[in-house]
Amino acid sequence: MQRRLMRRQSAPCCCSYSTLKAWLPILSWLPKYNLKWLKMDVLAGLTVGLTTVPQALAYAEVAGLPVQFGLYSAFMGGFIYTFLGTSKDVTLGPTAIMSLLCSSVVGGQPHRAVLLSLLCGLIQAVMALLRLGFLLDFISFPVIKGFTCAAAVTIGFGQVKNILGIQGVPQQFFLEVYYTFHKIPEARIGDVVLGLICLALLVTLMFMKSSLTSDSDSTCSMYARKVVWAVATMRNAAVVIAASLIAFSWEVYGNHVFTITGKTTRGLPPFRPPPTSDTTANGTVVSFGEIVKDFGGGLAVIPFMGLLESIAIAKAFASQNDYRIDANQELLAIGVTNIMGSFVSAYPVTGSFGRTAVNSQTGVCTPAGGVVTSVIVLLSLAFLMPAFYYIPKASLAAVIICAVAPMVDYRVVAKMWRIRKLDLLPFFVTFLMSFWAVQYGIVGGIAVSGALLLYSMARPQIEVTDHGVLVMELSSGLSFPATEYLSHIIHTRALQVSPPRSVVLDCSHVSVIDYTVISELRDLLRQFKLREVHLIFAGLQPSILKVLLAADLEGFRHNHSVDEALQMEISSSVVKKMLKMSELYF
Repeated sequence: MQRRLMRRQSAPCCCSYSTLKAWLPILSWLPKYNLKWLKMDVLAGLTVGLTTVPQALAYAEVAGLPVQFGLYSAFMGGFIYTFLGTSKDVTLGPTAIMSLLCSSVVGGQPHRAVLLSLLCGLIQAVMALLRLGFLLDFISFPVIKGFTCAAAVTIGFGQVKNILGIQGVPQQFFLEVYYTFHKIPEARIGDVVLGLICLALLVTLMFMKSSLTSDSDSTCSMYARKVVWAVATMRNAAVVIAASLIAFSWEVYGNHVFTITGKTTRGLPPFRPPPTSDTTANGTVVSFGEIVKDFGGGLAVIPFMGLLESIAIAKAFASQNDYRIDANQELLAIGVTNIMGSFVSAYPVTGSFGRTAVNSQTGVCTPAGGVVTSVIVLLSLAFLMPAFYYIPKASLAAVIICAVAPMVDYRVVAKMWRIRKLDLLPFFVTFLMSFWAVQYGIVGGIAVSGALLLYSMARPQIEVTDHGVLVMELSSGLSFPATEYLSHIIHTRALQVSPPRSVVLDCSHVSVIDYTVISELRDLLRQFKLREVHLIFAGLQPSILKVLLAADLEGFRHNHSVDEALQMEISSSVVKKMLKMSELYF
C-alpha cells in the first residue's frame, strides 16, 4: 500500500520533469556532459567562430546595414540554442538569404531591421506554441529551389560592384545589372585585383578541402591533411585577415588603393528594447503601425523562410548523424533567438548551412559549441572593431560570392524534368519573380504550387476499364473539389450511353470523403436506379464504409473486392437477360 502511494506521488514529478526536458532540451544532455565532449565542443566552437566573424561582416553588407550589425546578430543564437535547440550541429546567425530578405523589406534602415527581428521572433514563437510547424509543409521543394537559386544570383551579382569598387549602384536587381555594366569604366584597379585574388584563393582552398582523401599512408601525410583541412575550413577568416593587412600597409602610407569598410561602432551593443517608431531624415516620426504596414508581405515571408531554412538544415544533419529533432522546438529556439536578438540590435537570423557543416565536420558533441562561437563574436566586438576599419569591401564580396555560389543548383532542373515536368512551373515562377522582389517570388511560387495541388485534388486520376461492367478505380481520396469531375466521368461513360451501364467504383485507395461527396453520391445512386442499372462500391476502407452507412444512401451496395462485385453484377445481368428472354418466349 505504501509503495503504491509512493508510486502515485512520484508519477506527477516524473511527468513534470519530462515536460520540462521537452521544453528545455539542455536537460537531456547536460547531466551526461564530460571532459571529452567539452574538448570537442571548444574546438568546434573556435572553428565556427573564426568562420562566423568574417561571414557576419559580409552578410551585413548584403542586408544593407553597417558591418557591426552582422556581429550583433551572430552571438545571441549560440546562447539561446544551447538551452532550447534539439540539434547538436545547427548554428544560428545571419545568412545570405535572410540578409537579402531583410534588405528588401527594411531598405538598409537599422532601426527597422531590429524591429523586424522582434516581430519575426514573436510570429515564430507563437507558431511553435500553437504547434503550427506543419504549415511549412505547404512550401514545395521547387519553390524553395527556385528561391535559393534566384537569391544566390541576386546576392552574388550584388557583390560585383564591390569587387569592381564602383559606387552609386541601385539595389533593384535589373537596375543593378544595368548600372554595374554601365559603370565598369569607373572600376578601381586595386579593388579588382584584390577581389580576384581573394576569389582565387577561396576557390583554391575550397577545392583543396573537398579533394582531401580519407586514407593515409603515413603520420606525416595525416598531419599535413589536418593542417590543410584547418586552413581551408577557416579560409574566410584567413583571406579577410590577409586582405586587411595589405589594405592597412597601403593606408598607413597615405595610398587609398582599396575601398575599405571604414569607421564602425566600437564595443558591445547596448541591451535595450527595440525601437517601436522611427524618425526620417527630415524629422518626421513614423509610428509603429506605419512601419508594420511598410513591412507588408515581408512580415509573413521572412519568418517562414527563416523557419524553413533552419529546420531543413537541422533535419539534414540529424539524418546524417543519426539523431532526431523536434521541429516545433526548433521553431521556438529560432523565435526566442530573434526576440532576444532584437534587444541587442540584431536583425532576423536562422540556421546557416555552411557553418553548421563546419560544426558537424569538426566533431561537435552538443549545442554548447555555440556558446564558444558566441564568445568569439563578443570578443571581436569588444576588442577588434578598430581593426575592421581596414577590411577591404572586395574581400568581403569575395567571401559572399563563394558562400552563395553552391546555392545555384542547375542540376535540379534536369531532375525535375525527368521526374515531373509540371514542377518546373512553380520553380521558374519563383525564380523569375524573385528578381523583381524576393518576397513576391516566394508568394508567387507558393500560389502556383497551391493551384497545382488543388487541381490534382479537383481532377483525381480515374482509371476506367471494361469487364462487361465498367470498373472505375479512384487513385486518391474524394473531397468536394473532385465531385463534379467524378460525376462528369460517370455520366459520360455510363449513364448517357445507350444502353446505360452499371459501374463498379473501386475505392480501395480512398481514405478521405466529405459531405459534398456524399450528397453527389446520393444523386448518382438515384440516377442509376432510374435507369435500372447499378452503382456498386468495392474495396471500401472501414472508416469510409462507416461514413457511407451512416449517410443512409438509398440503393447503396458494396462488396469487399472488385472481383466479387464484378461476379455478382455479371451474374445479376445474366439472370435479368434470361428472365427477359423467358418473358418473350412465353
